[in-house]
Amino acid sequence: MKDLSKVENYAVVIDMINGFVKYGNMHDKEIASIIPAQINLLNKFQDEKSVIGIVKDSHNKNCVEFLSYPEHCVRGTGEENIVDELKKFENDDSLIYEKNSTSIAHVGSFFEDIRKMTNLKRITVVGCCTDICVLQAAIPIKTFLNEYDLDVEVIVPKNMVETYNAPNHNRDEYNEIAFKLMANAGIKVVEEL
Repeated sequence: MKDLSKVENYAVVIDMINGFVKYGNMHDKEIASIIPAQINLLNKFQDEKSVIGIVKDSHNKNCVEFLSYPEHCVRGTGEENIVDELKKFENDDSLIYEKNSTSIAHVGSFFEDIRKMTNLKRITVVGCCTDICVLQAAIPIKTFLNEYDLDVEVIVPKNMVETYNAPNHNRDEYNEIAFKLMANAGIKVVEEL
């Protein structure tokens, strides 16, 4: 494990797992289109001043969230595993978080780890779904930094986040809504990195 006090750049990868990208009730194969850009970014984060956080939906069989969403990413099904293309980044130097809700904000060790990053300058948030788990990660990260007067830039590159398309959920519309909400919260939303 890296010495988090030396970390300047933190890449947080949200839910790039089989159950959203490859198969299952909540997957959308279009989400896979952002993987190449993510790989390019994460390759740059494999140095001594950077760390990668992998966030994975990992639900109990009788998760209360399934009252709002179809059953997905249940532990032991394989849906909760990171996609093969990104598996090399899930290693002893990365931070791994499993969540049982749409937001990483409720996994206590996530913000504890950020507090240990005393030289942190930038957090880059990538993954899916833009309007759900990415949004519910990026805004709490920004408000956490604000609460403790930590001058750390939060960036969301549009070419590394995606959401699903479904009846009553237009991908382009929901991406744009999420981008506006994040920008309004002080997050730097950029076309690409």
